[in-house]
Amino acid sequence: MNSDLEPFFNPSTVAVVGASARKTSVGGVIFRNFLKPAFKGTAYPINPRTADVLGIPSFERVSAVPDPIDLTVIAVPAGIVPHIMRDCEEKGVKAVIIISGGFKETGPEGAYLEQQVIDIAKRSGIRVIGPNCVGIYDTNTGVDTTFLPASRMGRPGKGYISFISQSGAFAAAILDMNALSGLGVSRVISFGNKADVNEIDLIQYLGQDPETHVIVEYLEGLSPSTGTSYLQSAKLVTQEKPIIVVKAGRTQRGSAAAASHTGALAGDARLYDFAFHQAGIIIANDFEDGFEMAKALATQPTSDGNRILIVTDAGGAGVMTVDACEELGLSVPETPKDKKQILREAFPGYCSVHNPIDLTGDTDAERYQIALDVLLGIDHFDAAIAVVMMQIPLLDLDIVDRLVAIVRKYNKPLVACTAGGRFTMKGARLLEEAGIPALPTPARAAKAIWALVKYGEIKHKAGTMQQ
Repeated sequence: MNSDLEPFFNPSTVAVVGASARKTSVGGVIFRNFLKPAFKGTAYPINPRTADVLGIPSFERVSAVPDPIDLTVIAVPAGIVPHIMRDCEEKGVKAVIIISGGFKETGPEGAYLEQQVIDIAKRSGIRVIGPNCVGIYDTNTGVDTTFLPASRMGRPGKGYISFISQSGAFAAAILDMNALSGLGVSRVISFGNKADVNEIDLIQYLGQDPETHVIVEYLEGLSPSTGTSYLQSAKLVTQEKPIIVVKAGRTQRGSAAAASHTGALAGDARLYDFAFHQAGIIIANDFEDGFEMAKALATQPTSDGNRILIVTDAGGAGVMTVDACEELGLSVPETPKDKKQILREAFPGYCSVHNPIDLTGDTDAERYQIALDVLLGIDHFDAAIAVVMMQIPLLDLDIVDRLVAIVRKYNKPLVACTAGGRFTMKGARLLEEAGIPALPTPARAAKAIWALVKYGEIKHKAGTMQQ
């Protein structure tokens, strides 16, 4: 991928300014990250106060390293960062991540320091992520500039969802949550004050990245100078892959808090909603909502329509799923008469063959397969929700293989709704490992299906406009 951001994600050589042998220091954690087997390049510690860090020779400054440096990570007090940037300029460094805080988010003095960084970056051509950020976690190349130790923040495995965030704390929380849930990621980028690299650069890069299938973004605000460019870039990207935005600063007080956090201009939530809609961006209510939609979009085909089939083993859960779908503007059409007759012949008389199809509490996995096989194969339903209460005695984990077979056969989106304890959690994990999102409530399952329908509409609109 031809991009001036590539040294951030795929560097051969990295210099860590502030590297230390102390396990509790920011520079110490970051330097150790680059010594892990996942990173295939070479890391150089930069620390004038010690001859070596963890047995690796240390250098007084970046320009003293004998080899070319692709990426420099800076984790020292803000006051000396401009001096280090000038040293990076002398060395010909291509990219810099400034982890340090204490810049424009703190007031006029910090803003002055940040402007010095910007001036050096512009004249030298150095690309800068930050300051006031966590930086990058990349499961493809092993780049990990997060300064939180593994004992406090888990590192998720490989996936196809990339996450960008102005907030470093939320980026860290997302990594930790995904590591626990088993949801993989591709690249996670915290860009903080966006002195140089901003959300426009990142969505353009990720839009071309074959390892990213869905982009999720935490956004506090866009500046007047970049808002139009961002929306134009997003509109191009969403023709190829979905962008989901969690927008913070939606209230007056929240907007003020965003300004004090990263200096962001949060703005009127209604204007953002309208602009995002025009750009084809899907809006999430919160992180849970955003990543559950992303999980569905990363694993399931998009939907060609909004007609939803619901198959359940619990009548009440089926009713709640209907309500959740219709509240989102989805359609839950009645089962066609000829198909009702086929299902009546296949199922006991006490099963309901209306949509939602209620297989009742004595069902097994075969009934699910029959119902889905009969109904997803016709041009009457576009997608399906399988409500699978795993407490049912005859229902075993072979339900996973049955649902996977249906998705492969018809290439229509399907999500599962499962709720319960240990056995259910085991089944849900197996479903997700097989590529079927498993959500714990009808409302959340409906929202995941809604995302697949919504992005199908966005793709259709983009295709129509191009014709």
